[in-house]
Amino acid sequence: MTISSSLNAGVAGLSANATRLATISDNIANASTFGYKRAATEFESMVLSAGGGGGKYSAGGVRASSQRLIDEQGGLVGTSNALDIAVAGRGMLPVMPAVRLTGNATGAQPMLMTTTGSFRMDKDGVLRTDSGLVLMGVPADRNGNIPDFSRDTTSGLRPVVIATNQTAADPTTTVSLAVNLPAAETNVGSPGGEIPLRVEYYTNTGTAQSLGLSFTPVVPVAPATAASNSWTLEVTDSALGGAVIGTYTLVFDTTGTAGGTLASVTTVTGGAYDPATGAMTLPVAATGGPIALTIGRIGEPGGLTQLGDKFVPGNVSKNGSPTGTLTGLEIDENGYLMASFDTGFIRRVYQIPLVDVPNLNGLTALSAQTFEISSASGAFFLWNAGEGPTGSIQGFAREGSTTDIAAELTALITTQRAYSSNAKVIQTVDEMLQETTNIKR
Repeated sequence: MTISSSLNAGVAGLSANATRLATISDNIANASTFGYKRAATEFESMVLSAGGGGGKYSAGGVRASSQRLIDEQGGLVGTSNALDIAVAGRGMLPVMPAVRLTGNATGAQPMLMTTTGSFRMDKDGVLRTDSGLVLMGVPADRNGNIPDFSRDTTSGLRPVVIATNQTAADPTTTVSLAVNLPAAETNVGSPGGEIPLRVEYYTNTGTAQSLGLSFTPVVPVAPATAASNSWTLEVTDSALGGAVIGTYTLVFDTTGTAGGTLASVTTVTGGAYDPATGAMTLPVAATGGPIALTIGRIGEPGGLTQLGDKFVPGNVSKNGSPTGTLTGLEIDENGYLMASFDTGFIRRVYQIPLVDVPNLNGLTALSAQTFEISSASGAFFLWNAGEGPTGSIQGFAREGSTTDIAAELTALITTQRAYSSNAKVIQTVDEMLQETTNIKR
């Protein structure tokens, strides 16, 4: 009977609206949950055959299907924690449950994904959230270089572990000189005294050593009348007890356009001078070498010059730092986790890649705003942040919930009305069936 189909349709309507109410209640409850992706319920009509007789209609009812809209992105909310991390754009952070960490610190890791997390170091230095999600990344080598890693498996990922009491040193590899030598010292009859300069450098172990630079003018001997404009540069290394590691002859230009700049550099001993870079390579004995000593390019200002009658060490710059203690961690937009030390040294310690799949909405949703791969999502790929389809990684930020409270409250009202209307249909059918029963009386 068509009247019984009306009853079935009413029951189906109650069930469908109850499902919709469940998603609405979930969305409203998580309106303030960072990284929450709202769920949506869609209705689909069901059509049944009317049967053999004309003019008859059987109600098919409705069925509900729910989906979590993972591809929707919430707004970023600024925080005061450097390791509050969010993804600005497409992509997800690789994480793993802390309960799986014990006994599985190496090799392929079971991977989950999340779009945001508030990470802090626990007592073991593991970066994890309060809900137990451990951040995964690719560790850098001691020089801060990220090795090649597999992009379609988790074999290259490791839990991010930072030793809170770690120390590190940055060896010196470059030294740049901007020094003026007195032109008067190369004149005939000049005293010709040596001009010393000492530059400190650091080894791999953070030990301080020094390069001794000795500038000696070439003084012309009578009957010569013109200045030589030449100097002998001798470089010594304290790590070798002051032994000479390089000797060079410097000649300066006296023309009107390039006066005072280097005209030529001749290598007597030691590493060769490269006119393209303006540097010579010094084979220091301490670990961390060699050191590139930049004195300037031929004919260009900015390095060694010969002007006037005064020695002016204008600027001596170098890289490297002594041993320092870890003071903080930050993540940049490319996903590089940088460790800062109290000596001012900053080292890259991990790279956090971003996970992407062809169908984000096909991922399986789990608790704590995490997701995992499913047959509907497709295989994952690990991208460098900001490359391919992925966005950038933001520190000091969390992704907000995608719930729109106003829209959910509106949907709540319409769902309530629809539920009441379906209940009214069932009540009406019941009354009609009661009338049919009363015919026998």
